[in-house]
Amino acid sequence: MRHVSPWTTREKIGRVLWGFVESTLFRFSPQPCYAWRGWLLRLFGAKLDRHVFVRATVHIEVPWNLRIGEHSAVGDHAILYSLGMITIGRYVTVSQYAHLCAGTHDTTSRTMTLLREPITIGDDVWIAADAFVGPGVTVGDRTVVGARSSVFKDLPSGVVAVGNPAKPIKERKWRSDHSV
Repeated sequence: MRHVSPWTTREKIGRVLWGFVESTLFRFSPQPCYAWRGWLLRLFGAKLDRHVFVRATVHIEVPWNLRIGEHSAVGDHAILYSLGMITIGRYVTVSQYAHLCAGTHDTTSRTMTLLREPITIGDDVWIAADAFVGPGVTVGDRTVVGARSSVFKDLPSGVVAVGNPAKPIKERKWRSDHSV
């Protein structure tokens, strides 16, 4: 049985070029150079709104499959494994070592066909340290995913979810001093 790559020649070349840029110009940029890293990401097709803060140690697999809304931040050593589209809303924090994985394989297929299932993170979300968000998941607006939690199914808006698998444990309420 002949293996057929799920990637076009153009995508393969883009991934090789991005791998070089990410491991040099991106990775070794000084921490405050968010605009520089944003420019590099946009150069490779990422769609970033204003005031996006991506740390130099973040790993992004396929930047053209990445959308990040304004005033959002991605922390040190986070992994955005964007084989499929990853959309991150506005005012989102993806903390250090978090892993958003928008790719898996069809385990019912002998060839383990690549599946590029999108991830959508709503507005005002916090993905806490070392959390995992799996393929095809939507995290609703204002939701908190607790540290070291694993999310395999959609989470509703306005909850705090923890565990493996992550389950809502309480409502996330804004204090009265929160302005939108």
